[in-house]
Amino acid sequence: MRFEAFNRRAAEQRADCLVIGAFERGELGPIGSSVNSALRGRIAALLSRGDFSGRAQETLLLPEIAGLAAPRLLLVGLGARAQYNRRQWRRALQGAIGALARTRIASAALALERPAARELDDYYFGRSSAEMVGAALYRVNDLKSTRRARPPALTRVRIGPVDADALPAVRRGLAAGEALAQSSTLLRNLANLPANVCTPRYLANQARELQGSYRQRLRVRIFDEAAIRRLRMGCLLAVTRGSEEPPRFIVLEYRGTRRKRAPIVLVGKGVTFDTGGISLKDPQAMDEMKYDMCGAATVLAAMDYVARAGLALNVVGLVPACENMPDGRAVKPGDIVTSASGQTVEILNTDAEGRLILCDALNYARRYEPEAVVDFATLTGACIIALGHHQSAVMGNDEALARELVEAGNRTDDHAWPLPLTEDYADQLRSNFADVANIAGRDGGAITAAAFLGKFTTGMRWAHMDIAGTAWTSGKEKGASGRPLSLVADFLSRRAAS
Repeated sequence: MRFEAFNRRAAEQRADCLVIGAFERGELGPIGSSVNSALRGRIAALLSRGDFSGRAQETLLLPEIAGLAAPRLLLVGLGARAQYNRRQWRRALQGAIGALARTRIASAALALERPAARELDDYYFGRSSAEMVGAALYRVNDLKSTRRARPPALTRVRIGPVDADALPAVRRGLAAGEALAQSSTLLRNLANLPANVCTPRYLANQARELQGSYRQRLRVRIFDEAAIRRLRMGCLLAVTRGSEEPPRFIVLEYRGTRRKRAPIVLVGKGVTFDTGGISLKDPQAMDEMKYDMCGAATVLAAMDYVARAGLALNVVGLVPACENMPDGRAVKPGDIVTSASGQTVEILNTDAEGRLILCDALNYARRYEPEAVVDFATLTGACIIALGHHQSAVMGNDEALARELVEAGNRTDDHAWPLPLTEDYADQLRSNFADVANIAGRDGGAITAAAFLGKFTTGMRWAHMDIAGTAWTSGKEKGASGRPLSLVADFLSRRAAS
């Protein structure tokens, strides 16, 4: 995909299709009015006849339009003018790209009315535009033998019109958004693959491929089961015990600045299929448990992004990858295992496995003396009960770090919400037989899961993101959402800039 910014009049843009917006009640904004003038009032006449209502995301393709440099014009509904904001702009852009993707149009000039600058500055206008175009054009990597959908023809998009003094910022945003869109494709492809394809070994091979792509800056190490045992990761080994698929512990190290600068460490839960183990899940929708490695996919995609964008930052990605299966060797409720930190854990529920593999990875992060540690995991159904599917949860032992992540989500519309994490929740994890239990009942389940991880992050600046409600979409649009990569990329970009 090729992205460009333009600052001349929309009617003069040469592309297969010009895209403009119209509000309800036949109202046009400055860009729409300019195009209407070039067409001698034909857009206004069409609206006054009621041929196009302007409702949000409504589209109308007009071919063979004389008076424009482009041979086609796509009208997109912007909704009520008084309510037009960044959210409505995003919806209009999604509607426009969706309509273009259903045609064989190869190039388009997008000239939608922009929301106020205080809502969307020049950089994020470019970044969001490119990111959303990439997301809208994504097609699921299905394994159908016949009738596979043709990829969209759209390969060149121009964004504008942009004032001349804003062009540098918009172009920087477009470049970042294009890189993010490509990394997001990696994330979604990994999460959408079936568990018999995307195994722990497959994730390890994907990490090796990343190393091949960015050999100068990215180093990858893969630990097999014997090496994991030497690392004394007893919790990770306990989870994988019931599976025929061998586990992998994946380490990716990106160096983008001076060696002495402490890295940001990203940790991603990589359970490539989660049956719940002996504490077996309800069979309904168990097929979706292939997405329990979205945290791992987020980390791999984030490492792809930092290398692709060349961020001046040192970043480490850690991915504990395994399956959680029930068989005669599987860990049982009541078993006690020893974590890599030396703390013993009573496993009261084998379906609370994500925190077990993460605690060993978080302990491994200590060797880097990191600037900050952030983990990502589809960890708890309780998080979905608390926040639904709109916001990821953020918790941790450092309020400033958690606030950074929340603010990154606000800037990118990849929203996250802070939940409290106090000693009261950690007290619920007490065990009569071990240092800590792996569950603490249903009450505050998302928080007590984070409190468990907090037992292994003492002395590090750490934040935990529970993405159980945001990483995946169920129903007829079933598939990976690509979240929270936009948030993560913005967080890392800001760190690099500082």
